[in-house]
Amino acid sequence: MTEWPIRDLAKATGLTSRTLRHYEQIGLLRPSRVAGNGYRFYGEGEISRLYRILSLRALELPLATIQLALDDHTSLADAIETHLTLLEERRDRTNQQITIVRHTLDAVRKGQAMPIEEVFAGVDQSQYEAEVRTRWGDAAWERTAKRRADMTEEQRDEDDKESLDVNAALRAAAEADEDPSSARFQDLIAEHHRWVTAYWGGKAPDREAYTGLSELYVADARFAATYGGEHNAATIREAMRIWIRTNLG
Repeated sequence: MTEWPIRDLAKATGLTSRTLRHYEQIGLLRPSRVAGNGYRFYGEGEISRLYRILSLRALELPLATIQLALDDHTSLADAIETHLTLLEERRDRTNQQITIVRHTLDAVRKGQAMPIEEVFAGVDQSQYEAEVRTRWGDAAWERTAKRRADMTEEQRDEDDKESLDVNAALRAAAEADEDPSSARFQDLIAEHHRWVTAYWGGKAPDREAYTGLSELYVADARFAATYGGEHNAATIREAMRIWIRTNLG
C-alpha cells in the first residue's frame, strides 16, 4: 500500500504540518499510521478524504460542517467529479466578480468617483484565510467561518454592509488627514475593534492580536489597498496603536 509522509502531503497540498495535525486532533483526518517516532503517514483513503476536505474548504464551509458532510465510502473519482461540478457552478460567480473588478479598475484609472460599495464589490474575503490561520491560529479562522456559515443571506448582506461602513469610515478619516489621536478617530477605532470582535466570532482581539492586525494593514498590499494605499493604512495603524495603549494596557 502506497503511503505518504506528512511532510510530502503538506508540500503537495500547500497545507502546513500544523494544519494536518489540527485536522487529526478534531477527528477530521487521521493518518493511516503513526510511526514509533511520532511521524504521520497517509494512505490512499486518507488522500481521498483530504481531497474532499479541501474541495469543501474552497467553498468556505467551516470544518465542523465538512466533518458532518463527509462520507468515508466515497471514492476519489466520485470526490473529484463532485468537486468538478461545484467548480463549474462557481465559475459563473467568478466571471461576474471579474467583470466587477474590471469595471472598478477602469473607473479608478479614469478618475471617476465610485460609491464605496462598488469599490469593495469584487473583494473576496476568503483570500485572507492563510494570514488568519498563520497569525492567530486555526480556531480563529474556524470561528469566523462558522459565524458566516450560520447566517441567513439577509444577515450576511447586513454583515457585509457593516464591514464596508466600518472600514470606509477609517479610510475617509485617513484621507482627510485627521489626527490619529483625535476623539473622532479614536471612536472609529473603538468601533473597528468591536467589529473585529464580532467578525472573529465573539473573541475580542487582545493587545498582541490587535497590534498584529494593525501591522498587517500596512505590510500586506491587499489590506493597504482597502484603505486607499500604504499612507492611509499607516495613519490607521497609528490610530490603532494609540487606542491600544489607552484601552488594552
